[in-house]
Amino acid sequence: LLEDAGIQRLLDVRINNRSQLSGFAKRDDLKFFLETILDAKYEHRESLAPTKELLNAWRNDTIDWPEYERQFRQLLADREVEQTLDPTLFETPTVMLCSEHKPERCHRRLVVEYLNEHWGNVEGVHLTDGCHV
Repeated sequence: LLEDAGIQRLLDVRINNRSQLSGFAKRDDLKFFLETILDAKYEHRESLAPTKELLNAWRNDTIDWPEYERQFRQLLADREVEQTLDPTLFETPTVMLCSEHKPERCHRRLVVEYLNEHWGNVEGVHLTDGCHV
């Protein structure tokens, strides 16, 4: 999928990218595979990840999805990611990796929407649909 989409960079936006649950997608393994197989770059961007508390609140049904979205967008605003990230970051074909499977309930989508609101040039497409973010 990554090769077909022409991906040259992977942004890991997971909170925990070293967990045994990550399997072959652990940080060091993933970096090795990307560089060796695709000649692609790996970057971990914790500033684009939710806090553990926020993610756990949603997963444990303490908050619903609309509240998660509201709090995550506020977190991005508090972190000023639109100012701390370079807008040229996405000029290179880039994919974001998190642990959710579907974009409807995924913070990757929220990151793309947030950055697009501020930069106006970020488009996201879920990779299983055949494209990239």
